[in-house]
Amino acid sequence: MQKLPFLFFMLTFLGVGASALAQLGDGKRVQEQRSLVPADQIPPGTPLTPEEALQSFTLARGIKLEVAASEPLVQDPVAIAFGTDGRLWVVEMRGYMPDLDGGGEDAPIGRVVVLSDRDGDRRYDDSQVFLDDLVLPRAILLVDDGALVGAPPELAFWRDTDGDGKADHKVVVATDYGVRVDPRRPHLANPENAPNSLLWAHDNWIYSAHYTKKFRYARGEWETAATEFRGQWGLSQDDSGRLYHNGNSNQLRVDVIFADYLKRNRHYPALSGSHITAAADQWVWPARVTPGINRGYQPDMLREGRLKVFTAACAPWIYRGDLLPQLYGNAFVAEPAGNLVRRNVLIVEDGEVRSRNAYDRQEFIASTDERFRPVNFATGPDGALYIVDMYRGVLQHRISLTTYLRGQSEERELAHPQHWGRIYRVVPADKLAPRAARLAPLTTRQWVERLSHPNAWWRETAQRTLVERAEAAVVPAVRTIAVSGPEPQARVHALWTLAGMDAIDRSTVLAALQDPAPVVRVAGLRISEPFLKDRGRAKLRARALELTKDASPEVQLQAVLTLGEVGDPDVDVAVAEVVRAHPHNTFLGDAFYSGLFGRELGLLERLIAEPAWPNDPDANTVLSGLAQGVFGSRELPAIERILSLAAAMPPAAARRRAALIDGFMSAVPTTRSPLRFSKEPAGWADIKQHAADNERLAELDALMLWPDKPGVAVDAVATPLTPEEQARFDVGNTLFATCAACHHASGRGLDGLGPPLVDSEWVVGSPERLIRIVLHGLRGRIAVRGRSYTGDMPGFDTLDDDQLSSVLTYLRRAWGHTASPIDPSHVRAVRRATAARLDAWTSGELQRVETK
Repeated sequence: MQKLPFLFFMLTFLGVGASALAQLGDGKRVQEQRSLVPADQIPPGTPLTPEEALQSFTLARGIKLEVAASEPLVQDPVAIAFGTDGRLWVVEMRGYMPDLDGGGEDAPIGRVVVLSDRDGDRRYDDSQVFLDDLVLPRAILLVDDGALVGAPPELAFWRDTDGDGKADHKVVVATDYGVRVDPRRPHLANPENAPNSLLWAHDNWIYSAHYTKKFRYARGEWETAATEFRGQWGLSQDDSGRLYHNGNSNQLRVDVIFADYLKRNRHYPALSGSHITAAADQWVWPARVTPGINRGYQPDMLREGRLKVFTAACAPWIYRGDLLPQLYGNAFVAEPAGNLVRRNVLIVEDGEVRSRNAYDRQEFIASTDERFRPVNFATGPDGALYIVDMYRGVLQHRISLTTYLRGQSEERELAHPQHWGRIYRVVPADKLAPRAARLAPLTTRQWVERLSHPNAWWRETAQRTLVERAEAAVVPAVRTIAVSGPEPQARVHALWTLAGMDAIDRSTVLAALQDPAPVVRVAGLRISEPFLKDRGRAKLRARALELTKDASPEVQLQAVLTLGEVGDPDVDVAVAEVVRAHPHNTFLGDAFYSGLFGRELGLLERLIAEPAWPNDPDANTVLSGLAQGVFGSRELPAIERILSLAAAMPPAAARRRAALIDGFMSAVPTTRSPLRFSKEPAGWADIKQHAADNERLAELDALMLWPDKPGVAVDAVATPLTPEEQARFDVGNTLFATCAACHHASGRGLDGLGPPLVDSEWVVGSPERLIRIVLHGLRGRIAVRGRSYTGDMPGFDTLDDDQLSSVLTYLRRAWGHTASPIDPSHVRAVRRATAARLDAWTSGELQRVETK
């Protein structure tokens, strides 16, 4: 059974594994909930002062912790950001779980405060409220002269225009940044379902975890575009611009391929390269017994009374500061359920990113204090690593709190006190690490110099500031760094700064493509893409083609991705040869296929007709991949052409023929909708006769229908949509972006988030049930295409009848579905009939609904 975690960070960092969802209301537990840790071995949950808490830590050699801020100065912190003046901005989620029943969680008491160190003693001593009256705020990014703040359902840009230190001007950037808490409908307005972790990436777009939109700020205006869903809580980047995220039980994932590339070709819904597990090791090593987790009564969760594996992994952070050089480039992950911080050493090899625990059966930081709840990180302008500690006893949200964990919380009085919190500073153990209490304002030219700073905070802040100001006078200085800066990281940030200022030119890009550092060549390739189609493209194209054979797998991978933007058949042939010749570059093939939308058949025919194209395993793997894309297109003439080619191949080309059919069979798991031919495809009978894998071929054969096919009753042809229904379908296609966050743009579902919609019996079956699901939500176990899922889907009753009917019409006619469209009047009738319902539906309840 696949288990789907709740979709917001609280599950990520609240000590919850996905199977807790099956325990909603505690009425479906399948085993006795008793503590596996003897009571006399469980320490009391006494809250500690900051000074006492410092004594509770076991630290890795070479570091020490300092308290940078603590209650009452900071309360319930969940995210931080450093301003260019050195002050620390803190998001305080003060309304989260005021008691074990979550009473008053909808109170607007969340806020953003700004901390200052007035006496210069390395500890903040003043807090000023910038923004208050928020409900469960969770994200912040400093932009220009304001702050971008996420507080569901809004993402808003707040500014202080009168200089009093308080926000007084608001620009709403998005209205779907999570769902506002509604205590009447806890399953539908779930605080665990919300985007978070705003990140200004190398490409000058702002990304979030758990969200499918990105934003760009230029010359005072906001721009929005679609992007891929990433992770649960936390988002970070490395020096190459790779994005890192995670899930509650998968501590570190990475986009080896920038995920937006993989959306280019819908013929391949399952290309790999993003959401790649970078950490094979999910074991953790707490410093204390950990009975206080939601599934602490299950033996497989504990090892000698201590958490055994990650269950609340969150906030992956790539440290790139200059104060702790031995940690540079390492990935840090918080595990608040286990009261610890993991340090992962990253290894990049053969185009893959892997990691290992920096210590043998130990952690970077582990505490014996049950209330130590690390939930976020940041690198400061001083180069130190900062840890955000929400410091509280109760982490599990009421929506899935078990009787077991409630009892644990009550026994140790973990629900109180409220509104504590700490910010820790990780510094070297053997030397003083001063921190500037306040940073002096810098001129634009001084910010240009900061592009070369060894601390990534300065480089990234310099890039953002220069892009925001867009002063033409400094472009030559930035260009000089891009071409001849002292370090590769400086050249990378200078390149992206020029791109963000709309000041990048062809000669600078060409210089980047010839740079000795692979990381600069990768950046140059991404930035070169707009130039590869203009009149002066010849030199850049030639250099990009050369880089497909680069000694660096990372450069090679990016060159293939970039050339996919060109759409030139001659380039396709050249790149196909590179992919064939480099089978060990793990993601090279998928990078190649991602850029071939609509050209798969033409390239396949050309390669087969080319005498120099080998008939060896690596060459046939490329042909198989192309055939997979043709099948994924569901274009019947193209599929019949491949079958004809395969059937006509002589016995000497048997392996090649098998490769083509294998490509078709590889696409079978991504589609269940039949392919309806007018007659049996030519050569199909011969292919079946000579096939080696009859079992897999039978799955493919079952998808291929034609009139009078033996043993098959051809389905009735779907009634064409009326113009009005087609208009609703088109609107639904646009609105589906919200659903895609959990179910993927392809409708194939996302592991750990949402089940597939393609060929789902719940989608193409009873309209009565489907309408109820989207109106009120769904919770608990559900079977989809013979596979069991467990999760919690919010309702969308805020959409009107026309909008809901549009989405549902799209779902029932997209991806080859032939189900009837949904009329707004049908939605209206079901809405009225279920108006009194406040809870989400269960599968069992829906199955009892009379169908029409």
